[in-house]
This record gives sequence, structure tokens and C-alpha cells, in this order.
Amino acid sequence: MTDFSTTRSLFTIPDGVIYLVGNSLGALPSAVPARVARMIEAEWGRELIRGWNSAGWMVQPRRVGDRIARLIGATPGTVVMGDTLSIKVYQALAAALSLNPGRRVILSDSGNFPSDLYMAQGLVRMLGDRATLKVVEPEQVEAAIDDSVAVLMLTEVDYRTGRMHDMRVLTAKAHAAGALTVWDLAHSAGAVPVDLAGAEADFAVGCTYKYLNGGPGAPAFIYVAPRYADIAPPALSGWMGHEAPFAFDLDYRPGGGIERMRIGTPPIIALAALDAALDAWDGVSMQDVRKASIALSELFIAEVERRCPSLTLASPRDASRRGSQVSFRHPDGYAIMRALIARGVIGDFRAPDALRFGFTPLYIGESEVRGAVDILEEVLADKLWDKPEYRQKELVT
Repeated sequence: MTDFSTTRSLFTIPDGVIYLVGNSLGALPSAVPARVARMIEAEWGRELIRGWNSAGWMVQPRRVGDRIARLIGATPGTVVMGDTLSIKVYQALAAALSLNPGRRVILSDSGNFPSDLYMAQGLVRMLGDRATLKVVEPEQVEAAIDDSVAVLMLTEVDYRTGRMHDMRVLTAKAHAAGALTVWDLAHSAGAVPVDLAGAEADFAVGCTYKYLNGGPGAPAFIYVAPRYADIAPPALSGWMGHEAPFAFDLDYRPGGGIERMRIGTPPIIALAALDAALDAWDGVSMQDVRKASIALSELFIAEVERRCPSLTLASPRDASRRGSQVSFRHPDGYAIMRALIARGVIGDFRAPDALRFGFTPLYIGESEVRGAVDILEEVLADKLWDKPEYRQKELVT
């Protein structure tokens, strides 16, 4: 059984802060600063360019990818790190379309993260009449899967409400209709148990700065099912995905397996931070994480609804249909969140009216949940949010 008192000791959270936004940016694992400093001073500083060989920088994207694979139900050698999540979405989507050339429909839903839809829209513009994007309401996805669909592209856990798609059911439905799947695990990896191999997912992508605590701008990952590893065409044919990068051939030859999904030079300092952050996951069971996060979110919902009646639950009430985050709606949600943050309860806001709270059992417990609701109740009861400075929008909400 996972000892969450031990994992809590592995994170640095400022005094007086209740941090309920690990679903947007994870807290700092205490081991990260020393690991990054060692990489900079001992590896880069002393080894210089030799570090690509002596410090293992060249194989870092694959090695760290294998550490994440354990958390998302993937086999070793099927996950590689690098670049941003949007780029990985583009890679996966383009590869899936190429593997299903007789069809042209990309099916997604209106709850998908906008950037994923933007990448799909950009790819469609590039391909002209060879592809089209169809967006339906989340509840209509299953019924919309038919023999016109080339690729089903979904974010498993809705970024705004926490509503969760059934990966196994929808993947099976897509395959039965002859479609491939691309799953975005941005709000799943490290939050809920994921079984990519068991669900027979074709492609998956995700970021590492949320529940995996890799730090701002931490590199993304891409998963390719073994059956496609050597045939998935890399739409972005960068030199690190070449079969022999240091042969410096003028013609591109894709590398073997997941290596072909590498693009450019990997961000070694960022990977060092992520590698250290993943140490906190050693010995952690995703089933235990799920059980604890449900208990925390259920407590939060019950207390908010009992004590803050002006808020309306925006997340699914059924915990099995919800990820590790909870959203409540209020017409003045932005100002309310600003007032909360000013008092040390850090969540975030998503337009048009959602106050969003994430529950990360690795460093959040029952006392933080109750303390957060105490402050939320006070902010609402005394209208502490009703100030001009809290209504002024910041660059990041």
C-alpha cells in the first residue's frame, strides 16, 4: 500500500499555502534542485559535450519514457520524451491518418483541450480535401463513430470539468468501425490508472508538468502501440528521429520503433528535472492514488455543497466518471479564485465561469481539503472577492 505521508515529505510547498492546482502545474519535488544542479555542474560543467555519451544524455528521452510507461500501462520501449504536447499531438494525429488512408474524418469532441483541436485544424488545412475535422458534444462521441472516421482523437479527462471518457469502450468501438485512436493523457498520467496496452490504444500523448511534477514547460511524451512502431510515418522528420543521426545523410530514414518519434535535440536540463521528479513515484500504486483522490474529491464536493450553496458543481457527480479534479461554477468565478489565491488557497479558473481544483494525494490530504473549504466559505459569505483588483484579468488564469 502506498504511504502518502512518505510521498508528502518528498515535496516542497510553501508555508501557508494549500495547493489545489497540481492538475495544471505540479508542486516542486524536493529532489529536483539538487539533481538539476548536479546535471549543470557535474555533467554539463565538467563533461561539456562529452556528456552526450558519458552522462547518457542521448538515451535520456527513451529512458525517462520507460519510467512514464509504467504509470500509463505501456510496455517498455513504447514511450519517448521530447518537444511540447501540441507537437506530439500533431505527430500522433498525422501518423494515424497516414495509417488509415482510405478515410478522411478526424472525430473529436467539444470538451477536448483547444490546443489539440487547433493542431487538428492546422493539419486539416495542410491536407486540404484529404482530411476533415468533426467535433461533437462529449456525450455524442460513441454514437458518432462510424465507417467514415479515420481517427478518434480525444482527451481522456476533460481539462475544464474532469469528465472522463471510457478509453477501453471507445477504443474498442473505434477499432470495430475501422478507426484508429489518439488519446491525450494530459490530465490522466499520474492522476488516474491508465492501461494503454490493455485498452489496445493506438497512439497516446501527454505532458509531464501537471500530475507528474516535471516543472514548467517540462517535455511531453508520445506512445505508439508496438504494432505500429516500425510503420508509423513521422510527419516531423527531425534529425534525432533519423535511423543514424550522426551519419548526417541528406535523405531522411526513420529510426526503428519509438525512436522515429524523436524530432530535435532533447532538453536535457528539463529531462533531469523530470527524472528527479519521477523518483517520487517509485513504489506508488496508481490504484492507491485513484482511491485516495476520489476520497479527497468526494470530501471536497460534500463540504462545498453543504457550506457554499452559491456554487454549482460542474464536474460529474459519479466519481468513476471524473478524473482527479473538481470544478464548480459561479458567474464571478474569476474574482472568487483571485480572492482564494490571495488567501493561500491556490486553484485556477477556466472560462467562462469554472473554478477548478486538483487533488494530488502525493502531497494533499484531508486537512488541506477542509482548510480550503473553510477559506472558500469565508470568501463567499463575506463577499471578499468583490473588489476591483480581483476582477482584473492576469495573463494566466
